[in-house]
Amino acid sequence: MRVARRPRHHPPIIPSRFFREIHTTMQTAKIPVTIVTGFLGSGKTTLLRHILGNAEGRRIAVIVNEFGELGIDGEILRGCGIGCDDEGNEREGALYELANGCVCCTVQEEFLPVMQQLAARRDQIDAVLIETSGLALPKPLVQAFQWPDIANIFTVDAVVTVVDGPAAASGQFAEDVAAVDALRRADPNLDHESPLHELFEDQLSAADLVVLNKTDLMDAAAQAQVEALIRAEIPAEVKIVTATEGRLPLALLLGQGRAAETTIDARQSHHDHEEDHDHDEFDSLVIELPAVDRDRLTAALAGLVEAHTIYRIKGFVAVPGKPMRLLVQGVGRRFDAHFDRRRKEGEAQVTRLVFIGEDLDPGALRDALNASIAIAA
Repeated sequence: MRVARRPRHHPPIIPSRFFREIHTTMQTAKIPVTIVTGFLGSGKTTLLRHILGNAEGRRIAVIVNEFGELGIDGEILRGCGIGCDDEGNEREGALYELANGCVCCTVQEEFLPVMQQLAARRDQIDAVLIETSGLALPKPLVQAFQWPDIANIFTVDAVVTVVDGPAAASGQFAEDVAAVDALRRADPNLDHESPLHELFEDQLSAADLVVLNKTDLMDAAAQAQVEALIRAEIPAEVKIVTATEGRLPLALLLGQGRAAETTIDARQSHHDHEEDHDHDEFDSLVIELPAVDRDRLTAALAGLVEAHTIYRIKGFVAVPGKPMRLLVQGVGRRFDAHFDRRRKEGEAQVTRLVFIGEDLDPGALRDALNASIAIAA
């Protein structure tokens, strides 16, 4: 079991020699970078899978930033071929994983070295995709592309903010505080603090395109309600497009040419005047279990969401008697599960789950899981 806390942010020290070696071979065209942001469970990874699955020969490098050390999103993306050669063998240089959950806090330690590696391979790359964690602030990441050495090589083609339509329609991010409080009293699952609302607004404020996702789970009235909520937070020129499972034309998602790093400073956010933005104390922990019954595990996880402040659950489950690996993702009370691939020869029959929330007690969560699914600790 591993527990990770979100680190405090300190202004990064920009290396004076960054990219010096490649300045002499710098090309004219910059590498376009698309940043995909959005709240927990909005469908960012699914959108990336759609892009990669329809790349039509584009050479795309992917950076995944997520909580914990399990690399769930990276594993999901590898399922559509990213990071693998034509024979399915893993290769380096296509997928980069940053595992502490906040790009803006690791620009010096992890992000800059990755960008340096990509810059050195610029003749092999047509575009870069960055998937931020569901709790990341997008503005500091976009601002990092203003640094001269990065700006000479990369440009932020666009910031795409993905919104979970049903979650927004449920009132979790409504501006009417009284209405939110009423929903909290009626449903403990909606007991979210105001910083989450501010984070939702900050992700919208950085957007060049907003994808209202999961519209197949909404009626017309709910969709109109969420579109009005989003429209109140974004400039008139920023489009809202609707999608199911992120299925959108690549011409809409890539090649926008916004150069967002040149305009990001004018976009207001809740953290603009914080020299040291102190992240809300979100926790990330990993719990490992043996093979478990699918239905009993789902019921146990639903019970944990009711009893604890858990925003997101994701992981891979070993189901007894099944040769396939079960991918489980949960946001609030809503859980999705499907078998994503056959287990590799020699791969351990282990269940690994990531929990993201506040004030999480690893012992209490594990004890509750063991009691609910009758698995010995």
